[in-house]
Amino acid sequence: MDPSPELEPLEAIERAISELRRSGGRRHSRPEHTQQHGSQRGPFFGKGAGHEHPFASMARYRLLSVLDRLGDGASVSELADAIHVDQPRASRVVADCVARGLATRSIDPTDARRSVIALADAGRAVLDERRRERRSAVEAALQGFSPDERQQFAALLTRFVDAAREATR
Repeated sequence: MDPSPELEPLEAIERAISELRRSGGRRHSRPEHTQQHGSQRGPFFGKGAGHEHPFASMARYRLLSVLDRLGDGASVSELADAIHVDQPRASRVVADCVARGLATRSIDPTDARRSVIALADAGRAVLDERRRERRSAVEAALQGFSPDERQQFAALLTRFVDAAREATR
C-alpha cells in the first residue's frame, strides 16, 4: 500500500530542510558562528532567545542526529568527522551532551582505550520533540499549497539540496 500522497511531499520537504540544517554547506568547523548565533529564531531553527532549546548549538543538534542514525554509537573521532568539526570541538560537544543527559559515554568493550558515545533516552526524546516542532512548522508553511504544489515543491527542494551537497564536495 502506497503512503498517502499528502504525506510523501511533506516528509520529503521535512527531510530536505533537515539536511539543509545539518550540512548547511559547511565543510569546516565554525565554532565562532555557533557561539554567536547558537540560539537562532524561526520555525525551523528552534526556540527563540531567553529559552535555551537543547539544539541551541547546531553542533549539538548534528551530534544527536548522527548518534540517532548510527544507532550503536561512535567514537569522538568518528563523530567529529560526521558533524564536520575538529576533534577538540567534538569532545566539547560530546561532554556537553553527556552532562545534559542527552548522550552516554562508555568504554568500548573491544578496545578499552576507546570511548563509545551513544544517544541517551533523553536525547532521543529531544530529537523527537524537535522533529514534531519541525513537522508542525512545515505543515503550517504548506497550508496554502495544493497537493500538486506540495509534490512539486518537495521534488524541487530535494533536487536543490542534492545539488548543493554535490557542489560542496
